[in-house]
Amino acid sequence: MSTTTASGDRAPSFHFDTPTLDRESAALLHSISEHGGYAYVSMAALAAGGDIRAAEAACEMAWEQLHSGPWHSVLPVWRDAYSMACLYVARHHSGNGEFREALRVLDLGIIMGGALLRKDLDSAVAKVSEQSRRSVRVSELGDSGRRLVDRDFNVTEVLQLLPMKSLSSTLVVKKSALSLDKFLKDHYLSRSPVIISDCMAHWPASAKWNDEDYLLTVAGDRTVPVEVGKNYLCAEWKQELITFSEFIQRIKSGACSPGGPTYLAQHPLFDQINELRKDIFIPDYCFAGGGELRSLNAWFGPAGTVTPLHHDPHHNILAQVVGKKYIRLYSSSLSEELSPHSGTMLSNSSQVDLDDLDERKFPKVQELEFVDCILEEGEMLYIPPKWWHYVRSLTTSFSVSFWWSEGDTSDAS
Repeated sequence: MSTTTASGDRAPSFHFDTPTLDRESAALLHSISEHGGYAYVSMAALAAGGDIRAAEAACEMAWEQLHSGPWHSVLPVWRDAYSMACLYVARHHSGNGEFREALRVLDLGIIMGGALLRKDLDSAVAKVSEQSRRSVRVSELGDSGRRLVDRDFNVTEVLQLLPMKSLSSTLVVKKSALSLDKFLKDHYLSRSPVIISDCMAHWPASAKWNDEDYLLTVAGDRTVPVEVGKNYLCAEWKQELITFSEFIQRIKSGACSPGGPTYLAQHPLFDQINELRKDIFIPDYCFAGGGELRSLNAWFGPAGTVTPLHHDPHHNILAQVVGKKYIRLYSSSLSEELSPHSGTMLSNSSQVDLDDLDERKFPKVQELEFVDCILEEGEMLYIPPKWWHYVRSLTTSFSVSFWWSEGDTSDAS
């Protein structure tokens, strides 16, 4: 289906450049053939000449290789092969003015593909996105009135949903506009959590991300990976690839699969969607200790999404941009008492289900000391490495996590 202009004339064919693909295709195809991908190479050669059926066949062949076993065992060359095929398919759709379909395929290449052709994928996304929404000025959005979160919740009702003893003991200390020096001395070096308020007002995200129309404009046609189910420890838990607009519709409609809510969790969304990356800033606190940023992830979902009790290896700033979350933290010194799962895959997750505590199996958990809080919009929570934490969204919630590592010269141990 081709596009037309406002006057009814046929729009000129749109094309994006792929300089890395043009330069590296011969070497990549040779490598693929060395790994037995002769049929793929044949299809890719036809795809390069504009054969859409061959491009789609090559895409399918690479997709099958990506799902032939555990993700860590997939050969990197097949991830690059998938990126190549996605670029050929997207080139066809964008040339026909089918920009939404082109973006879908390009996003699959970004999410599932390799690093070799990432610059071509990112460049193509930027150009296709601009064509798709060239009639809308994103900078003018941000106050449309369609809010994701527009009312306070009932605290009494919320307390009934939380784990036992929530908000009844020691709360996480809260400090306003905490200086970097005080953060380093009072919290980073001592490994103690803190809520930092009055530190995000300058973020464009603070004004824009509660605006449904803004999010749909900058990201609505993009494809993202989501989790469906109570949490990743449940047997019914699964992952899906859906458009951002479909994801927001699930949130707004309250639609929920039989297995649980839909959650965009721990996804590097800001590497994928540059417009959202421009809306946030890396907090100065993330440079404490002379380390470096390890990951920057999005956590976006409806009320009721839960991340079960677990710990992470790095320092963590969780910035609450939209909505509210309940968070409970246990010291890293209580690891044995919190009964981690055996095996390397889930060794950072506790067997203790705080939402349905088995007191016969874990009789001492109720007596363990913890701190907790309701993290409000505009606040950041510092979570030290290896501190166990449980997280529940109390409203529709959009958060950003910043993980950073120790510096070689850090005095912390």
